[in-house]
Amino acid sequence: MQEIEEKRLIRFDWAAKHILRDKSNFDILEGFLTALLEKDIKIINLLESESNRDDETDKFNRVDLLTVDDKGEYIIIEIQNEREVHYLERLLYGTSKLIVENLKLGETYGKIKKVISVSILYFTLGEMLDDYVYYGSTEFRGIHTKSPLILRKKEKETITTIDTTDIYPEYYLIEVEKFENVIQNDLDEWIYFLKNESIKDDFKSKNIKKMQEKLDILKMPLKERKRYERYLMNLASEIDIIEGAREEGKAEGRTEGRTEGKAEGIKEGIKTIAKNLLDVLDNQTISKKTGLTIEEVEALRK
Repeated sequence: MQEIEEKRLIRFDWAAKHILRDKSNFDILEGFLTALLEKDIKIINLLESESNRDDETDKFNRVDLLTVDDKGEYIIIEIQNEREVHYLERLLYGTSKLIVENLKLGETYGKIKKVISVSILYFTLGEMLDDYVYYGSTEFRGIHTKSPLILRKKEKETITTIDTTDIYPEYYLIEVEKFENVIQNDLDEWIYFLKNESIKDDFKSKNIKKMQEKLDILKMPLKERKRYERYLMNLASEIDIIEGAREEGKAEGRTEGRTEGKAEGIKEGIKTIAKNLLDVLDNQTISKKTGLTIEEVEALRK
């Protein structure tokens, strides 16, 4: 049997920061979201978000895109390369903040826009279970019947029903490293790319061939390719530093725990992680990664 050729492509996080923000490349995001959400997605606009700014001094840990589709819904696509303390809480904060900031003063709550949060994770968030894509939403069910609550809404003399998931944010978590490279559907083709930075010639999901054309490393200008290679080296270096700091902190925490009590030992271990990151990360990033307050990090730096 002839081996299926694979095309080496640009990493999705780099593409999200430098390529996918161009309207001519929205089709790549549309293809990925169509496969994930199982409905045809058309992106109308890309808004400024916290970390999608084109800046060499940006940290490598996280990249996100904030899109608006043709139905007016907000879709956040976030690529996270390293573990973060209270990650799920931050997702909740992010969707809530987006809702509040986009409801104008004096508007009725009926103007609230639906938000979908998509997280592409290059770390294991939970236990090593048998799935690699997780979905979460707010759902109301009867205590006795377990039936979902379906709301009735009157508009223009017509009675229609709406699901509560049409209102509340939805969350998708893709744990890339858990994917075992077994292709079962269109979404798996995209996750294969996310994990391997390549696709196979027989992939056929919507717009994935366009991605193959637009994210071809060999077609990058030499200057841009050098910049991309430097990004990969810096990304690997930062992850190694953080992992090394974490392991050292765990070891010290275990030692402290045996002598001063478990809780105090864990706290000291976390502080050790923070100390090892002082030379490479800013106070706010260290605070996010360790759970220490900004004031505690500043005290360690002093």
